[in-house]
Amino acid sequence: MNNLNLLQKALVWALPVLFAVTVHEVAHGWVASKCGDNTAKRLGRLTLNPVSHIDLMGTLVIPLLCLTFGNFIFGWAKPVPVNPYNLKNFKRDSALVAAAGPVSNLLMALIWGGIAKLGFILLPAWGPNAQFLVYTGGAGVAINCMLMVLNLLPIPPLDGSRVLSSVLPNKWVRPYEAIEPYGFFILLLLMFSGALSVVLGPLLGVSQALIYSIFALR
Repeated sequence: MNNLNLLQKALVWALPVLFAVTVHEVAHGWVASKCGDNTAKRLGRLTLNPVSHIDLMGTLVIPLLCLTFGNFIFGWAKPVPVNPYNLKNFKRDSALVAAAGPVSNLLMALIWGGIAKLGFILLPAWGPNAQFLVYTGGAGVAINCMLMVLNLLPIPPLDGSRVLSSVLPNKWVRPYEAIEPYGFFILLLLMFSGALSVVLGPLLGVSQALIYSIFALR
C-alpha cells in the first residue's frame, strides 16, 4: 500500500475506518439495550449511519494526519451514551457492554479479511477493481485489529478497564476508576515513550496473522 498516493490511501481507508468506529460504538449501545439500558436507542445512536457517530478529531482529522505522516492509522467515534444504573445486573452487564466493542472489531476484521480474499480471487478478471478490494480488505483488518487490542488495555476509560472493574473487589473499583481523567495522558505517555508499541505490537501482529491465516492471505 506504500505505492499509493494520499488520495488513494484516503479512499482505501475511508470505509474501513468509518465502519470500525461506528460499529464499535453501536455494539456498546445495542448490548446495553439488551441488558436494560435504552439510553443510546432513545437518543438515536443505534444506527449504522456514520453521520450520527462522527467525531471531528477522532473520525476525520486524526486518521487523515496518520495517513499523511505515519505508517499506521487510528481513530474513534463519539462514545455511545450508556447509563450503567439501568442495567439489569450492574457488574456483569457493564462487562458485557464494554466487551461488545472489541468483539465487534474482531468480527469486522474477519469480514474485511473475507473481502480481501475475494479481491485476490477476482484479481485476474477484475484487475484494478479487485486490487481495491484487496487494499480495502487489508485496511479493514488492520484498523479493526488495532482498535480491538488497544481497547482491551486496562487503562480507564478503555473497554478493557470496564471489564476489569467488573471483576475487581468493590473496595478497589473506586480508586481504579479515579484514574480515568488521566487515562488519555497515560496513553500519550505510553505512545511517545514507545511503550505502547512494545505492548500492542505483538498483540496486533498475532491478531492480524490469525486473520490472514484463516483466509490464506499469506
